[in-house]
Amino acid sequence: MRNPKDTHAKISPLAGQPATPDMLVDVPGLVTAYYTKTPDPAIPAQRVAFGTSGHRGSALDKAFNEQHILAITQAICLYRQRQKIDGPLFLGMDTHALSVPAHASAVEVLAGNGVAVMIARGDEYTPTPAVSHAILTYNRGRKTGLADGIVITPSHNPPRDGGFKYNPPNGGPAESAVTTWIEDTANALLENGLADLQRIPFEKAIRAPTTNRYDYLNTYIADLATVLDMDAIRGAKLSLGVDPLGGAGVHYWSMIAERYGLNLTVVNQAVDPTFSFMTVDWDGRIRMDPSSPYAMQRLIGLKDRFEIAFACDTDHDRHGIVTRSAGLLPPNHYLAVAIFYLFQHRPKWPTTAAVGKTLVSSRMIDHVTARLGRRLYEVPVGFKWFADGLFDGSLGFGGEESAGAAFVRMDGGVWTTDKDGILPALLAAEITARMGRDPGEIYRDLTREFGEPAYDRVEAPATAEQKKRLAKLSAEQVKGTELAGEKIRKILTRAPGNDAPIGGLKVSADSGWFAARPSGTEDIYKIYAESFRGANHLQRIIAEARRLVSDTLAASSHQTD
Repeated sequence: MRNPKDTHAKISPLAGQPATPDMLVDVPGLVTAYYTKTPDPAIPAQRVAFGTSGHRGSALDKAFNEQHILAITQAICLYRQRQKIDGPLFLGMDTHALSVPAHASAVEVLAGNGVAVMIARGDEYTPTPAVSHAILTYNRGRKTGLADGIVITPSHNPPRDGGFKYNPPNGGPAESAVTTWIEDTANALLENGLADLQRIPFEKAIRAPTTNRYDYLNTYIADLATVLDMDAIRGAKLSLGVDPLGGAGVHYWSMIAERYGLNLTVVNQAVDPTFSFMTVDWDGRIRMDPSSPYAMQRLIGLKDRFEIAFACDTDHDRHGIVTRSAGLLPPNHYLAVAIFYLFQHRPKWPTTAAVGKTLVSSRMIDHVTARLGRRLYEVPVGFKWFADGLFDGSLGFGGEESAGAAFVRMDGGVWTTDKDGILPALLAAEITARMGRDPGEIYRDLTREFGEPAYDRVEAPATAEQKKRLAKLSAEQVKGTELAGEKIRKILTRAPGNDAPIGGLKVSADSGWFAARPSGTEDIYKIYAESFRGANHLQRIIAEARRLVSDTLAASSHQTD
């Protein structure tokens, strides 16, 4: 949650209140902008730019327009040719207003390039995990003719945004080397006026012999019993509630309830590209973030009606868990509980299967992992770092502090290699059914054993040059020796799990730590911090983190002058 005292994260007086008509995006105007506004690739903000979750932006800002999607899709077709990826491409989309036109643009280019594309039966919306699951299901046992995928989603971003991401044959988010190639190729196509684009009209493309229909919904749902104890959930007769937040899984939940005989109520089945049913987020904007107490106000208000309630973001790759005992669980709390439970209730998982966490996630996970006798695999921010481990079974679980997680099947085989919001949501019901206590109560038990951490994420201003220097710091450049009254034990600029650069630094002491990373889109850097000595000690860590980062950046500036 954002710190209201931070100058770059003031909590809006509208936070948690129902969206008002003046906040709603003009959908016809937005879609018109998609087709009529022309981006200028000479302007950095109007170029194709892949972040940790694909290309994102708004058509209103000339950052997500038809030309972008045509160019990216053509670049993906060229990438497939280079890599000899010649199986089908699984194409999914969420419920954002720009997803449908982007889907149509992608189909035109894929058909124009002769790519066999799998689009959802009945034009159903498609959760990110259902696309990952489809890729892996198709590729199982194959060495050639492998499938890959595209998911059209900006995740939980505001309704004016669109997003477009590529998943290679391992089913997970593409690695940086892949997205950089696609990004560079797409921008070259834009600069060339799309002269090399291969595209056919939509009416012809949708009827092309290479365009096929795939039942994402039933295929995914039918397989859930291989990864979750659905019998235990059904047998406990728990009263469950879910709010899909108007997202891509909106029709999945009632089918899950019907197939597995669950006492599950879908409290909101609306699909509205303005997302007018939302309560607004911390900054007064509409954002479908299931980990935000402001965006989740309606479901939190129903906590006493259900034994467990949950929600997912727009592409259903993130989760939010609401318990009677604790209300909305912060993501770090639930990750710790999920790990604690899973590694004791999956007897067929290999004893070598490790716990994956991003280095900005809670140290509580470290304590739980040690207690379980498992190996900790700590990586930079980005779920892509877990894909290979989830694929080959060397990871049993991968999770990140922003409420993204996935884990392997009951037998230790791969389920998805991308985040799956549906999975941890239903796991909360399994935990409650088998433990007789909800995840909030179990987390309280963990704090009695390991202490109760205080955690926060704040932001601080940084110029483009400062952000560049922060991303390239070495541990030797950090001269501080103490953090909030304790000796600094570790300074990391590379992740311990895979030795990948973290794009910033992490500083650890006995009772707390902080990590600092530059934002990819704004002139700020982010500070993540945690203390096991309470809120006051946490604020001291954050204050000292600002000073230490500022001093280190200043010193590195002098060294390069």
